[in-house]
Amino acid sequence: MKVLFDQGTPAPLRGYPQEHTADTLAEKGWSDKDNGALPDLAEHEGYDVFVTTDQNLRHQQNLARRQIGIVVLLATAWPDVRLRTREIDEAISLARPGKVREVSIRVPGDGDRHICKGP
Repeated sequence: MKVLFDQGTPAPLRGYPQEHTADTLAEKGWSDKDNGALPDLAEHEGYDVFVTTDQNLRHQQNLARRQIGIVVLLATAWPDVRLRTREIDEAISLARPGKVREVSIRVPGDGDRHICKGP
């Protein structure tokens, strides 16, 4: 799978998708693009999945018509995210066009457990 990471996605995560090719917006020169244009650009460039931390993306756009899957990380702090790389990789693998999967990142010992939501 070809994966595109949004601005807020922790950069070190790029090295963790085991079976995927990952690029960042900065690498593509798209850092200045607004969220409305990013899914279009990603689809045009042949990406399968767009990974973002923008929890409002699903409310800002009609994602059902998209040719890419969307994975939303519900946290941005690398120390917490790095503990959930396996779950994030799984969410990327399970992403489907027009569908949104959310990966909740919880700090160990906070009483919550990891949740991955999606169809």
